[in-house]
Amino acid sequence: MPYIKKEGRERIDAALKGLKGLSPGEAAYLLTKAGLVFLEGRGDYAGYSQAIGILETVKMELYRRALAPYEDRKMEENGDVF
Repeated sequence: MPYIKKEGRERIDAALKGLKGLSPGEAAYLLTKAGLVFLEGRGDYAGYSQAIGILETVKMELYRRALAPYEDRKMEENGDVF
């Protein structure tokens, strides 16, 4: 996951203020536009491969850090399926 320096976090976090409460469509638009900005000047196979790799890594980390613990709590509350 992107454990970046404090200065980078502050710059990016400031740009993200006001985005809370986005609809799913707005969130998809935001991520698409961010990907397109990342790809500027990298419109070759390597650039697209990097962008897809970044998205995949972010997806896996979101699952690992947020969804898996949620699922564990629900399993404890409601019982396991297996």
